Amino acid sequence: MLLTGDYTALLPALTAMHVRQYVLEYATPRAGDIGVVGRSLSGPVPGSHMLRELGLGVLNPRTTDVEPPEFIIEKAEAALQYYRPEQIFLNTDCGFGCFANRCVNVEDIAAAKLRSMVAAARILRERHG
Repeated sequence: MLLTGDYTALLPALTAMHVRQYVLEYATPRAGDIGVVGRSLSGPVPGSHMLRELGLGVLNPRTTDVEPPEFIIEKAEAALQYYRPEQIFLNTDCGFGCFANRCVNVEDIAAAKLRSMVAAARILRERHG
């Protein structure tokens, strides 16, 4: 059965994991509020001094719409309420991989999406170090 809604149902499993980085999808509204994860998973790894990191999904590889840098920045700045800048890594929701000779997205659109993410990362680094 597929889960629907935000990450609340997965929090017990996620908080019990002794992993440093979670890579989660946030490019679509179904992921919900970043606070659900941020309030529970932004502290140290259990039994460790290392802070958890968030691979923040900001690109939807299944659409042809290119997310503007402002959209990506908004997602990252919401995550900054819970994570330090060095704890956040921008990435795609899932990936641009191919399945059964059918790519999730064409090369030109995938490249445009990645350029937008790079532009957003530059702005975020200027603002937040």
